[in-house]
Amino acid sequence: MEIMDQDLLAMYRWMVLDRVFEERTFELLKLGKLIGFHHPNIGQEAVDVGTCYGLRKDDTIMPTHRGKGKYLLKGVDIKVMMAGMFGRRNGSGKGRGPASHSGDNSVGLLAGTGVIGSGIPISTGAALAMKLQKKDSVALHFFGDGASNRGDFHEALNLAGVMKLPIVYVCDNNCYAISVPASCAMAIEDIAIRAVSYGFPGVTVDGNDVMAVYEATQNAITRARKGEGPTLIECKTYRWMGHSINDPDLYRPPHEIAAWKEKCPIKRFERYLREKELLDEGKVKEIYRNVNEEIEEAIRFAEASPFPLPEDTLLDVYADYE
Repeated sequence: MEIMDQDLLAMYRWMVLDRVFEERTFELLKLGKLIGFHHPNIGQEAVDVGTCYGLRKDDTIMPTHRGKGKYLLKGVDIKVMMAGMFGRRNGSGKGRGPASHSGDNSVGLLAGTGVIGSGIPISTGAALAMKLQKKDSVALHFFGDGASNRGDFHEALNLAGVMKLPIVYVCDNNCYAISVPASCAMAIEDIAIRAVSYGFPGVTVDGNDVMAVYEATQNAITRARKGEGPTLIECKTYRWMGHSINDPDLYRPPHEIAAWKEKCPIKRFERYLREKELLDEGKVKEIYRNVNEEIEEAIRFAEASPFPLPEDTLLDVYADYE
């Protein structure tokens, strides 16, 4: 996909939307308005946008519990996403579960699982279906550094390598599996080298550089569409907040967090666009204003939406073959 100036500006707006959405979510959680847990994604926006920007409708993704930006980029309506987080009937999950585990086949969003790493074989199965149906669609699966140590990861990647499946595995390596540093959980520095064991490329990129992530993803997608098989992309990044909203985050030294905040992916991309004379202060303020208005409209929609009914617990349990 050729990247044009309008694409660069669109990617910047998506990153801003991702960040502000997460910040607003944190505020709503403190007010007790949302259901379930929330796992903040602030600091990882370049991974969301760099991987999902430009995907086709028939491509599939399965995000982790972190990063609602991936859902929105794939086509989930922001109002529907917000209503799901409010636990409303017309939202993602229909009020019966967290929006982060919801799916929408109409836009290629596979429903996530609740166990870390257990979704990797599911996305691999989706890629197998694409190959059997002779489609040129591609599956993207997202997971963290901790999930790469599970059996699900290794078994799925082995199968994908053997069968040359059209899938891109994206590791959001934010340095911690909840509170466990990656350096304490594995004896390698780069998770991407594990791909060699399964016969396909592994690429390590700066996960705070949206253009580097985008380029690596597009190369991997091109390979997959040609029938050349999977790619493992490791995006080295960092989450600015704790694992979840309830995490006191006492295990990370303050100087480490401060150092990573200096590498803010949004500010970095903003500087790049200013150098290209695509952005100025007025345009930045306009984008933030529009993003805030879009999010506030979604909140108003969610608050006005109905709660689920008791009988809704019986929906989507059995297929209707009549």
